[in-house]
Amino acid sequence: MPHFRLRVLRGVGAWDPYNVTEDADLGIRLARAGYRTATIASTTWEEAPTSRKIWVGQRTRWLKGWIQTWLVHMRHPRRLLQDLGTRQFLGILVTFGGVLLSVLVYPIALLAMGLTWWLGGFGGAALTGIGSWLWLIALINLSTGILAPMVAAALAVLRRGRPRLLLSVLWMPVYWVLISLAGYRALVDLARRPHYWEKTRHGLSGRHGFSSPRYASSAGRHVRRISPSR
Repeated sequence: MPHFRLRVLRGVGAWDPYNVTEDADLGIRLARAGYRTATIASTTWEEAPTSRKIWVGQRTRWLKGWIQTWLVHMRHPRRLLQDLGTRQFLGILVTFGGVLLSVLVYPIALLAMGLTWWLGGFGGAALTGIGSWLWLIALINLSTGILAPMVAAALAVLRRGRPRLLLSVLWMPVYWVLISLAGYRALVDLARRPHYWEKTRHGLSGRHGFSSPRYASSAGRHVRRISPSR
């Protein structure tokens, strides 16, 4: 849960009522104004979506808001660079642009890999020379991109003393396919209804047998205290 000093919040323009992931936009505006955010690691008992439909809707809104945020702040990239400095500017490009691009490319990469395996090479022709090296590099990148977060997730649940959640880690590649679905939905939604807020229904966990706090998420809650970085 974010916490802000009201004076600081008003000073950077407060919440954007038209951005559906308003905290992402506000974070960049705070950074551009010279402020920094600090995170206190703790446990959140916030209810997670209880169905695929609710989950996809929530992720669609989040990704649409990220696209909005990126488009707004990249209208004047030179000014953004001057406000943030090179390191933070590149960080935004990687964080926002990299995540959005990977979300959209992921199913295409899986399809290309599957077709290559099925056909023995694109169009049935074996890849040779530089083509084989490029394909090998692409395969290593894809494999690393899949395995690294899975290993991180496995270590996280073990450190939290919840080894029974290890089986859930194996479903992460499927989870990312659903995120890609949400990403493409976000693009369509941005074109058709850019400011539509797809609300996330809460208060449903008790109906599915998860009323005990034992089953709540153990992800770190982000408590942000704002202070000047200058």
